[in-house]
Amino acid sequence: MSAPASGHSRRAWLAAAGVAVVAGVTAYALRRQPEVSRQPGPVEEAFWQTEFSQLDGATLPMASFRGQNLLVNFWATWCPPCVAELPLLSAFHNENKPKNWQVLGLAVDQPSAVKRFQAQNPLSFPVALAGMDGTEISRSLGNLSGGLPFTVVFSPAGAVVHRKIGRVSPDDLAAWVQAG
Repeated sequence: MSAPASGHSRRAWLAAAGVAVVAGVTAYALRRQPEVSRQPGPVEEAFWQTEFSQLDGATLPMASFRGQNLLVNFWATWCPPCVAELPLLSAFHNENKPKNWQVLGLAVDQPSAVKRFQAQNPLSFPVALAGMDGTEISRSLGNLSGGLPFTVVFSPAGAVVHRKIGRVSPDDLAAWVQAG
């Protein structure tokens, strides 16, 4: 597109082009800005009030993770992509726990199946039982299809900053650490 020849039309064209450039740069900057300062909404606050049972029967309050970057992974023993990503999440937890990151596995499964799985495949991060309610909890956090695996990352302030349906990759994890 070429600029008009007359002085008035040229000034109007330049002004419009300037506005477009400023809008584009602003939109890019806002999109690239980390969301860690965003405050949690009502759905997130409800999640922080939740408690889950651990395999040993102890209660695990979500509020105990507040103040850290928290990666929550909804998974099941009968879900091949879930099982395939667990070693990656375990390694991520080991590497990033000293950097104020915590990983939590919420099993959308039967307690007996999770106990058997954990006995054969110990994980370095806590695992709690979400049961079939886990599907609804994951939906409330943005997993509209209810598919597994589903991973959600919370900022230290308690707001959701990342979501992923499907298997996480090392690139996903690296980007989340860099952003958070």
